[in-house]
Amino acid sequence: MTEGDADAVAALSTQLGYPSSAEQTLRRFRGIGEAPDARVWVAEGAEGKILGWIHLFGNRLLESDPDAEIGGLVVHEAARGRGVGRTLVAAAEAWASERGYTVVSVRSNVIRKEAHEFYKGLGYEPTKSQFKFRKKLPPSPRA
Repeated sequence: MTEGDADAVAALSTQLGYPSSAEQTLRRFRGIGEAPDARVWVAEGAEGKILGWIHLFGNRLLESDPDAEIGGLVVHEAARGRGVGRTLVAAAEAWASERGYTVVSVRSNVIRKEAHEFYKGLGYEPTKSQFKFRKKLPPSPRA
C-alpha cells in the first residue's frame, strides 16, 4: 500500500463494515508504517484499480510464542471468488515466514460465515471463541 491508495482502501474498509474516510485511513496507515513488524498490501486489477487489501502485524504476548496476525482483509464485492484474497494471504504468509514467524492467526467475527469457510479452505483452524471487550478512554491531557 502507498499513501495514494487511501481513498480506495477506505472504500473497501467501509464495505467490510468499518466506515472510514481517506484521512482516517491515511493516519492509520502512517501509524502502521512506523511499526517494524507490520505491513499492508493491496491487490490491483489490470487497470490499476484496488481490488483488496490485507494488514498483517507481529503479535508478541508474554503467555505465548509470537505470531503474525491478520488485522484485516477485504476484497471488493465484485472481485470475490477470483483468488484475490488467496493471493493477499499468500503474500502476508510469505512475509511472516521470512521474518521467522511460524504461525499466522486471524480473528473473524462470528457472523462472517463466508470468511470462516475461506480461512478453513486455506488451512486455518479455529482455536477458540471469545468476547472482545472495549472501553473508550478520555482524551489524554498530553494529546
